[in-house]
Amino acid sequence: MGSVVTVAGARPARRERPRAIIAAVAVAWVLAIAGQVGGSAGLLRHDALVQGSLPLAVALGLSLLAWQAMVVAMMVPSSLPLIGLFARTSRSQARPRAAMTAFLGGYSLVWAVFGAAAFLFDVAVHAGVDAWPWLERHDWLIGGGVLVLAGIFQFTPLKYACLDSCRSPQSFLLRHYDRGTGPALRLGLRHGVFCVGCCWALMLVMFAVGVANLVWMAALTAVMVHEKTRPAGRAAVPVTGVALLALASIVLAWGAYAA
Repeated sequence: MGSVVTVAGARPARRERPRAIIAAVAVAWVLAIAGQVGGSAGLLRHDALVQGSLPLAVALGLSLLAWQAMVVAMMVPSSLPLIGLFARTSRSQARPRAAMTAFLGGYSLVWAVFGAAAFLFDVAVHAGVDAWPWLERHDWLIGGGVLVLAGIFQFTPLKYACLDSCRSPQSFLLRHYDRGTGPALRLGLRHGVFCVGCCWALMLVMFAVGVANLVWMAALTAVMVHEKTRPAGRAAVPVTGVALLALASIVLAWGAYAA
């Protein structure tokens, strides 16, 4: 624990951004842009995979590949303060790279579980639409409903509790850090749980608008990075909630009018 106290002590620690992690984020964005420009991104959209002829296991696997790339592009930037602090703190370990790998592996695993659950839920939604003609004619309710859910969640105590944990990387390490790959894995899992708890509703919007939609990816990334890393980020949470509810109102009103 002594190394954490040194990092989080009275003397401010120099911020560190591991270059390999930044490079991975850049690669993820390049792949997303290239896929969008080249047209291949549409093949990995969740709706295309759900409605395609691929076996469910194969479709789920491809969806998780796209999902993990999106997590690297969108979520890792908001976790860079903790990742950098963990890298600095772990230098005194016997195997710092193994510890970092375990930490990131635990974090990615939590998001993979959420991505798999979201994909399977989407499969169930598509099955419901296919079985219920009324819902098929009013499918705009699904997208509008997701936006309503995301907007309401911005005002919940769970959002703020998870956000406060994500916004305090030094306190988080002081409470939970220990040496070794096992503790690093558990730390990554724990951080992943808080990160999902903070941002699951915003990431669920990606399922409504389509994985690899660049405009939404950029907008939501900016929102989550601001919420989790900037001094005024916590105060911006309800503003985002109001914006999402306003957008939901437009989607639902237009859908009702067009129907």
